[in-house]
Amino acid sequence: MLKVDPGLGRTSGVDMGAGLQLGLSTPAGVFGLDEVAATGAAVDRHVDLVLWYEDFAAPPPVSGVTKVSATGAVPVITWEPWLWRTDVTVAGAETISEIAAGAHDDRLFSWAAALTITGEPVHLRFAHEFNGDWYPWTPAHGATPDAYVAAWRHTHDLFRRAGATNVRWMWSPDAICGGEVPLRAWFPGDDYVDVVGIDGYNWGTTRPWSRWTPPVELFEPAVTEIRALTGRPMMIAEVGCAEDGGDKAEWISSFVEWAAAQPDVDAVIWFEHDKETDWRITSTPAATAAMAGALRTVMP
Repeated sequence: MLKVDPGLGRTSGVDMGAGLQLGLSTPAGVFGLDEVAATGAAVDRHVDLVLWYEDFAAPPPVSGVTKVSATGAVPVITWEPWLWRTDVTVAGAETISEIAAGAHDDRLFSWAAALTITGEPVHLRFAHEFNGDWYPWTPAHGATPDAYVAAWRHTHDLFRRAGATNVRWMWSPDAICGGEVPLRAWFPGDDYVDVVGIDGYNWGTTRPWSRWTPPVELFEPAVTEIRALTGRPMMIAEVGCAEDGGDKAEWISSFVEWAAAQPDVDAVIWFEHDKETDWRITSTPAATAAMAGALRTVMP
């Protein structure tokens, strides 16, 4: 693991000389790093980033950061401004507005102070996939770009005042949900974003509305829009591929080849979950072998 100056814009917290970096999200998160190790072993590759999810009321995940860092990987914390781990629910739009107004500053400061103490490079992916319609902080649930940007900047500024310079800010749109509002309206600005993490899934034919989507078609429009918006480095922060509708092994090979060819994409984080469908690299021996082979090509 490479510790870096948080003021530098062109790095994801890992060794940029090593080529395309591999990250994983697994079902048990930081409580099941054996899952991460097993998948890494299956593709004969060290895992450089570990992504997991925390709800807004969760305590600062200090132990998780420490455990992930001890493996030589960089923690990527997806912090979601809603309460999915409890029986209490709140409207996401209200939470975003409340964050911007300072109503949750005690919680923000608690996280900032705790992450600062770890001293470890951490990616904080706050309120991701805002341009979709499935989370409470999206337009479909009443959130606006102005409120989102205000909440992001307020959270960022409080962390900086708390001295959390080891926290790198990952702004994370969904790849296929441009919608009527351009990404520019949601962008907090280069002073508030260190890296852009794009999420995208090939759903294949697993849903009535979905079809097999090649990697270039899935990611290229978002990458093009983001390049026109900012020069910040990018990674693919969530990616997965279904089995139904095409050749998953071929899709994985094409995806890795495409990602490695992008000069400003330095990492991919695979969603290693059997959830809505079996997204995993290890869903079949053919898929696993395809990933191993593709990574050998771009990371010899």
